[in-house]
Amino acid sequence: MLEGNRVSRISVRGFAVASATAVTAVGSVVGVASGSTAQNNDAEATASDATLLSDIPMGQEAQVQTASLTQQADAQAIAADASAKKDAEETARKKAASDAVAKQEAAEKAEAERKAKEAASRSASRDVSSLVGSATKTFSIGEIQAMAQQVVAADQWTCFSNIVDHESSWNYKAVNASSGAYGLFQALPGSKMSSVGSDWQTNPATQIKWGLNYMDSRYGSPCEAWSFWQANNWY
Repeated sequence: MLEGNRVSRISVRGFAVASATAVTAVGSVVGVASGSTAQNNDAEATASDATLLSDIPMGQEAQVQTASLTQQADAQAIAADASAKKDAEETARKKAASDAVAKQEAAEKAEAERKAKEAASRSASRDVSSLVGSATKTFSIGEIQAMAQQVVAADQWTCFSNIVDHESSWNYKAVNASSGAYGLFQALPGSKMSSVGSDWQTNPATQIKWGLNYMDSRYGSPCEAWSFWQANNWY
């Protein structure tokens, strides 16, 4: 009976050891199998992660390159705009300077032409000092006009005649009742013609000398005086 019990305890112990061994073995197998699966999964995950990691730097590099190109393009565009603006300003400045020079030259040319015209008018006119009339004789319109033609340049005659026509109708004794203006040119006061001769009231030659000198000195010529008269109805 005792012996039987011993055998039973050994059997039980052996079974336990065998069971433990089996369990260990199974666990090892399972563990190995499980470990293989885990390793495979880890490998796949690692490969996947490696792929993603390799992609990210490439993407960032592309973004950096794109950003760099964009910045370069923007910088070039800004530089081009600044250059274009500078060129436009320089062109405008040169044009303004050129226009100013052209305007000045035109003004100087016009002034030179005016002076030349005046000089030509004066040189074409005969010396009025040689014009002699009479303080005691009565002169007709024809005689007065013939007298004036002796000293007025031919190209100025029409203008000169127009002024006298409008001022006095060639009446060397004409008097403006309201102002007192006197003579062929309606000098106001008439006594200013005494600078040419004391016989200014009765001698048309004296009045013609004064009138021609007045037109030349104040306006440059009889035609310039006539232009002013037409614009203002006086001269």
